[in-house]
Amino acid sequence: MRYLTLLIALFTVSFSPLTPAAGTLTSEAKTAQQQEKQHNASREAKFKQEQQALLAKKKQLAERKAQLDASITSLSDQFSTNEKTLAEQQKQLHLQTGSLGELFGVVRQSAKELQVELSHSVANTEQIQQRADIDTIVAAKTLPSIQELTTLWQAFNAQISSSGTYATITVPFVTGAGEVTTIDAVRLGNFALLAKQGPINWDGQLASDFPRLPDNVSRYEDANNIVTGQTAVIIDPSRGDIYHQLAENPTLTQRFEHGGVVGKIIAGLFLIGLVIALYRAVVLLRIEQQIGKQLKTPETPTNNPLGRVLSVYNHDKKMNVEALELRLLESIMDEQQHLERGLSMLKLIAALAPMLGLLGTVTGMIETFQVITQFGNAEPRVMAGGISMALVTTVLGLITAMPLLLAHNLLSSKADAIRNILERQSVGLVAEQAEVHSTEQRASYAA
Repeated sequence: MRYLTLLIALFTVSFSPLTPAAGTLTSEAKTAQQQEKQHNASREAKFKQEQQALLAKKKQLAERKAQLDASITSLSDQFSTNEKTLAEQQKQLHLQTGSLGELFGVVRQSAKELQVELSHSVANTEQIQQRADIDTIVAAKTLPSIQELTTLWQAFNAQISSSGTYATITVPFVTGAGEVTTIDAVRLGNFALLAKQGPINWDGQLASDFPRLPDNVSRYEDANNIVTGQTAVIIDPSRGDIYHQLAENPTLTQRFEHGGVVGKIIAGLFLIGLVIALYRAVVLLRIEQQIGKQLKTPETPTNNPLGRVLSVYNHDKKMNVEALELRLLESIMDEQQHLERGLSMLKLIAALAPMLGLLGTVTGMIETFQVITQFGNAEPRVMAGGISMALVTTVLGLITAMPLLLAHNLLSSKADAIRNILERQSVGLVAEQAEVHSTEQRASYAA
């Protein structure tokens, strides 16, 4: 379009009457055309340079790719060769070692067992070098040498030898206040340390008191008599495991404390019921003795249930038979009320105790489930409080209910027996009075 415009302009100028102006325009057009050619040539030269640079870079990348391909091929071949060589070497190693691999496993297993034994042995303070040698054997990754096997054998011999000896040693001791001090103790073999207060617990580094010990335990001063056999004692050969289990078995007081508030309420009801039962038992036994004495002397009524019934009879025996019978029945009912006093409360406590035990069981299970919700059920000791409360309250409720129920039954039977005596005596008195009235009536009819 630019060339066409220039041609039209030249054609127009050539026929224009202004000949000098046409010449100027022709000169400008030629100048512009020359500049355009130079610009195009510069651009073409720049394009050719960039093309040559790209071709050179392409050639370099192709050469680099060829080198990498050759390196990959070489490495792959070398890897395959190494795998074959490694397999052959492993096969040759397995054939050459033979049973040495099994020996290495046995040695390491034995060394680990001895390492655990030494870590808990009460004689480990005297076997520091053996412990270091055993740690080296356990940490080894190669076949054991003759020297290491000899060291292991010597460590076993030292452990066996120390198990049959006793010695006085000084051990670090942790007091109840958390202070670390040193005390003298007697080592009995590899399983017991005796101090002045008795057996002490040894965790491999520090000694401490056991939470709980049985009665008549051995002490520091009893060591010589134990070794010579002059004193027969019981010693824990399990390095304190039995003493720890003894401490984990709670006493009756601790079990009662696990019952919580509900357990204390049940215990209070048991004491109340026991007092009522004992008091009523004493009263009924005394009444039974008084009635027995009264039966021997019915002519002189005294202050007892049968005596009061006889007093009513002596006072109202002139009444007719029906009225006398009612009066005696009234007196017996009054005495029965006194005989059965407190038994209803005893029965109520016997029925209430298992229900309270069930309440404690439900409360303890709710607490257990709350602990499970908060902490999960991975640690049983966390749930022990709720479970203990659930079980202890049930036991307390049953322990309270059974003796109180038995006492209620016995006391009720005793009260019924006394009432039967009163009824039998009253019936006899009524029958006697009826015979008297019948005799008087027959005498009056005869007259």
